[in-house]
Amino acid sequence: MRSLLPLLPKPSRYAGIEDNVCRKDPQNVRLRVALAFPDTYDVGMSYLGQKILYNIVNSRPHWWAERVMAPEREAGDILRAHNTPLATLESDTPLGQTHCLSFSITHELCYTNVLYMLDLAGIPLRTADRPQDLTACPLVIAGGGALLSAEPLTPFIDIMVLGDGEESLPDVLELLEKALDSGWTRERLLLEARHIPGVYVPSLFTARPEAPTAPPVPLMDDYTRPARRIVADINNTPYPAKQVVPVGAVHNRLSLEIARGCTRGCRFCHAGMVYRPVRERSLETIQTLMDDCLSETGFDEISFLSLSTGDFSALKTLCFNALDRCAREQIGLSLPSLRVGSIDDEIIERMADLRRTGCTLAPEAGSQRLRDVINKGVTEEDLLLHAQKLLEHGWRQVKLYFMIGLPTETDEDLAAITETCLKVRDAAGRGSPRLQVTAALSPFVPKPFTPFQWVPQISQEEIQRRVHFVRQQFKGVKFLKLRWHEPAMSHLEGILSRADRRMADVVEKAYRKGSIFTSWMEHFALAPWLEALEECGLSAQECTGERQPGSPLPWGHLEAGISEEFLLREWQRALGEKITDDCRYGACRQCGACDTKAGPSRMPHTPSPGCVAPLTGSLGEAVPHMGSSNDAAPHSGSPNDAASANEAPADAQSATTTDCAPLAHNAQEQSAPASALHDTPLPDSHQHRNRLIFSQRDQRAHQPSRDEEGRLVCRPPASRPPKITAELTVKAAQYRIWHSKAGGCAYLSQLELQAVLDRALRRAGLPMAFSQGFHPMPLMSFGRALPVGVESRAEWFALTLHKVLPPQEIADRLNPLLPLGMEVVRVEFVDKSHRTEQAIAEAFCLSLPTPEENRQVVQCFEDFAALPELNFTRDTKKGPRTANIRAMLRQWEPLAPEQHENASEAVTFVADWSSGYLSPLLFVMAILQPVGMPDTLRPRLKLVKTAQIFADEKLYP
Repeated sequence: MRSLLPLLPKPSRYAGIEDNVCRKDPQNVRLRVALAFPDTYDVGMSYLGQKILYNIVNSRPHWWAERVMAPEREAGDILRAHNTPLATLESDTPLGQTHCLSFSITHELCYTNVLYMLDLAGIPLRTADRPQDLTACPLVIAGGGALLSAEPLTPFIDIMVLGDGEESLPDVLELLEKALDSGWTRERLLLEARHIPGVYVPSLFTARPEAPTAPPVPLMDDYTRPARRIVADINNTPYPAKQVVPVGAVHNRLSLEIARGCTRGCRFCHAGMVYRPVRERSLETIQTLMDDCLSETGFDEISFLSLSTGDFSALKTLCFNALDRCAREQIGLSLPSLRVGSIDDEIIERMADLRRTGCTLAPEAGSQRLRDVINKGVTEEDLLLHAQKLLEHGWRQVKLYFMIGLPTETDEDLAAITETCLKVRDAAGRGSPRLQVTAALSPFVPKPFTPFQWVPQISQEEIQRRVHFVRQQFKGVKFLKLRWHEPAMSHLEGILSRADRRMADVVEKAYRKGSIFTSWMEHFALAPWLEALEECGLSAQECTGERQPGSPLPWGHLEAGISEEFLLREWQRALGEKITDDCRYGACRQCGACDTKAGPSRMPHTPSPGCVAPLTGSLGEAVPHMGSSNDAAPHSGSPNDAASANEAPADAQSATTTDCAPLAHNAQEQSAPASALHDTPLPDSHQHRNRLIFSQRDQRAHQPSRDEEGRLVCRPPASRPPKITAELTVKAAQYRIWHSKAGGCAYLSQLELQAVLDRALRRAGLPMAFSQGFHPMPLMSFGRALPVGVESRAEWFALTLHKVLPPQEIADRLNPLLPLGMEVVRVEFVDKSHRTEQAIAEAFCLSLPTPEENRQVVQCFEDFAALPELNFTRDTKKGPRTANIRAMLRQWEPLAPEQHENASEAVTFVADWSSGYLSPLLFVMAILQPVGMPDTLRPRLKLVKTAQIFADEKLYP
């Protein structure tokens, strides 16, 4: 693929030049693993799961994990046109030459992209068609949050990993290594893999032709119910400090997982049901990880990740510790997944002082009745108090997420969406500032392993009607905007979300019809899927219709860790509009995820990575208060001491335990590993239970500030800029830093280059000075942007520091942290008045691959130099522009063969920009028109900038 970089869109995504990538000598590696993400680079590099697994695999000296993403459609067409297979980013190794190809499956709409990547790699799409020789074709495995209901993918995947991958993936790879060393066939490997907890081998189950919607039938008596496998304590799992820093990503920031799992119990939420129990990372671990990760990556923003960050028991303590460093180093802090009312005044005040970001809240339903049906646990009062809190602290915009098509929803509930938005808009009261409210509607899609897994999805036409209903109510209303998810896309998601194995043929047919990147609106088309359904004898209604509670389901052979009895109870409570409290802070609801006195968790118990505690003591003896599945994790010092040190409320007391009601398991449903271990000694570190830092959240309830007339006291709309440490605004010294830009770095765009340098400067610990205002930025400026693909030995940027450092120290600190192809060649002090001075001319070296082509280049330059003038027209943002480009060639000369290492003959020239600037690539293409068209010439041409000439006529660097 590397040879095609000049042709590929966004070529830097395929160059493998990012900071912190792992490179190993293939001769010293036994196992080559490609971690595949079936979406674009920008999406894949935002996915934390791949970063965690990348770190774990590469920690083994004889294993090498590399990355691969789905190339955009245009890039895929280029690969096919040049008969070039899809390859890894780190070493450009074709996927077919690796030993294992591991996909991360995060949602149903990426199914065809899996086939797209397999096809581009030349790997047979189906397990049944792959050779038995494991050296002839990689083992194809998959993990991710969508695999508990991915039956449509089963014919295409050799092994599926259910649950957390930190333990399961190394187990699979160890087995693969043994299979390669022993000469096993693929079939033998898959048979042996069934013994690994958390592994689902689809080929060891077969569909029932007479009952296609029923669970597949197991082919092995000892392998009937693959179970989800989890890490009991995430403090014992490896976490990547040295994360690969992307050249572009949807979320280009440090993602730090502070907790895993959620027990809020929203009845529509697949993740909230199956990602149980809650496991919080300790404050000490988070602090250490944050310090290490920032030092290794240079990110300027931190995101604390979990399914419900606002429910993290020590959020206030954590935020206050983090915000101190953020203020010192001008780093932003993001808290995604905030529940309504889950963040108090002091946190929001500190965040507003640092850097104000957007705010999104998810009431999910407009009426309180419907919020109770879905167990959202949010009241209208909570929502309005949160809105008032935002207004008080200077926010003037908020986004509200709602779902439409929820079970029992009526038009009255839809009308309540508008009413709720109006109340939020006017939360401050009459005469006070209003919030700009943007409401986003998303159609409800029933998901497996939720209390709503049996309900029908409303039709596409009904989705459109309900969207129209809300749109009509929003028309002409000030300060309200409405956006909505594409109904046809939600309809397709509903078709796939509860599908059985018959849908595999539909997925393959849809792919053959060109359906890829289905989750992207610009690529989405429903028609190929409907055609494929019809060709396979299926209908959309059959896929989205109602299921009867208690009837067999396509995913019924898999153990997610929660019982069907619990889901049925929650369904009945939904119909009764009853709320179920969060078991973190309330009574156990007997869902089946946790170990209790009544019985073990439904999930297998396995040692956590790095956990070496022996399995001693019985289940009842392992923890003195084993009657509880909800226990706070150990913490150095009492939680109350830690909380008071950060002004947390006094009710954040040390953890207490409460007895859980008996957990009745059905013997047929229980996974073999869990039942087998019930009588096995089990220490606390291996038990499945909620693990919290504090027994209660360390935040105060919000109390709005009001004046004597009861009106909300708000900050003025023209709020002050974020606070910035005074030291960071000092302009002690200005430098011009000269550097090279070669190899893969030549494909960095100017914006990407700026981001790379910013992170390298932060990692080097250089005392950068910052601008002031609403968006403080490092004081950096750049020379002219180099065209993508053009190399240079003479690029520069200007940098202002708030402390004076010797130029050589700057170079020494920065050089080890630059990507391959970049090197600091000179650092010099520069006067403030000349800091951004641009060159009046630049020197270049030009070559093509063959002697004959280079002779033509020389002839073109001779002919061009002989012209009195040549007008050249180019398109710009302001329309066509014409200039005499002959005046831009100051001098040129051919080089003898011994003077150039890459070609028989080459040309050097000086381009004069004193009368106007033109992209040197366009300039060269205009001169070389007789040699060939730009599309054919560009991949073969090597253009290198060798020097810059300023007004003093000196050559730099």
